[in-house]
Amino acid sequence: MQTLEASNQTLSYAREDWINGYRSQLKEFAYPIDQIEGEIPADLEGTIFRNGPGLTDINGYRLKHPFDGDGMISSIAIKDGKAFYRNKFVRTEGYLAEKQSGKPEYRGVFGTQKPGGWLANAFDLRLKNIANTHVVYWGDKLLALWEAAEPHRLDPQTLETIGIDYLDGLLQKGDAFAAHPKFDPDCQGTPRMVNFGVKTGLSSTISLYEFTPDGKLAHQHKHSVPGFAFLHDFAITPNYCIFVQNPVSFNPLPFVAGLKGAAECIQFNPKQPTKIVLIPRNGTDEVRFFDTDPCFVFHHANAFEQTGQIVLDSICYDNFPTLDDAEDYSTVDFDHVPASQLWRFTIDLTTEAVNVEKLVERPCEFPTMHPQKVGRDYRYLYMGATDGPVKNAPLQALIKKDMATGKEQLWSAAPRGFGGEPLFVARPGGKAEDDGWVLLWFYDSAGDRTELAIFDAQNITPGPIAKLKLKHHIPYGLHGSFVSEYFGPDAAH
Repeated sequence: MQTLEASNQTLSYAREDWINGYRSQLKEFAYPIDQIEGEIPADLEGTIFRNGPGLTDINGYRLKHPFDGDGMISSIAIKDGKAFYRNKFVRTEGYLAEKQSGKPEYRGVFGTQKPGGWLANAFDLRLKNIANTHVVYWGDKLLALWEAAEPHRLDPQTLETIGIDYLDGLLQKGDAFAAHPKFDPDCQGTPRMVNFGVKTGLSSTISLYEFTPDGKLAHQHKHSVPGFAFLHDFAITPNYCIFVQNPVSFNPLPFVAGLKGAAECIQFNPKQPTKIVLIPRNGTDEVRFFDTDPCFVFHHANAFEQTGQIVLDSICYDNFPTLDDAEDYSTVDFDHVPASQLWRFTIDLTTEAVNVEKLVERPCEFPTMHPQKVGRDYRYLYMGATDGPVKNAPLQALIKKDMATGKEQLWSAAPRGFGGEPLFVARPGGKAEDDGWVLLWFYDSAGDRTELAIFDAQNITPGPIAKLKLKHHIPYGLHGSFVSEYFGPDAAH
């Protein structure tokens, strides 16, 4: 067994640098970005939004897991080679209550407990809608999403919180609306946003929703699936919604007793198969289940239909990633956290056989691709990745995978840069699938600030063609989106 000192010699990063990027950012800003290395492409115009936990402590009381942190939205509006940055916390009920009291008022799903031990936490089953996972713009609404509750609507220009949005009465108080909607580029001649919500118990109910570009409900249907379903993400094709039901169970007793967070009560069973669930989007045809190799999936890259088959590309772990016995996220041992890899599942609809192939061995996460290829056969995929090809570690690199040739391109911000989710933005009028840019937020620990890197999507290896340097750091984010609308300070409000 390697000693800690020997292991550190192989690391591509310093742990202190990585942890610093998680620090809470209490301030809210609005300013033009005047430190730009390189040039912003003249034809890149629009607004990039990103959501993530802005607080990893509450008045000095440290959260056990960043996923329990209150959501903070960042935006960068780009036009005429210039950029404007803004950030604001989502004013949720829980955020406002804790800001007023100065102490934790809620338990966190991922293990954060209120002060006072188990007695202070027992039988407190309330969930704080932290609105910290994703932010999307659809039907002239900017929505901050957290998968266990309703979305919050924001002003896309000022990022001010308007309030909980029940989607014209579609949702009731406490209804779940997932944080990973999919955007079908062409459903009967028009784009659609497709999303889901889950209610779990001895069996789980999946509610599916489809929305037209004006935000109106086009289609809705519900389906029951056996057992406890931990569903964070899904994939779509023109005819199907595709879920992966991980082989997990949920024992609520430690949560009810105040000993653990809800997510800490999830148990992975490697002896049970993972199930791929195929739900027809028409809402009437039969739901089908296909057994495959045991694995745990948070995120899907894409899916598409081909003759007699469904192909699903997903980021897979060989176990449920947890902090185990770590005191909190800052002390996690990456050598004992399962690494995530890109797997391809090919489902034969006739024989029901599922073929599994590992497409990317390097630990990777947060896949992105050309938005016009969602649900269709595609060639290029971009992901956050580790600097090294095998060892699990923080995401410090960007990888481009050519699904046709198998070739990979890599750029790394190691040793002192730390990334996350990339976003692909197509060049207006571009013809090739990779004609555009990749946008990547990363934390530069040397300068203790966050930067937005812009890459030529056709060749990422030389590095960014532009870096937009903020005046401060923003804690690592989760998910975001790009819209062609410009929501900068001179936009019509």
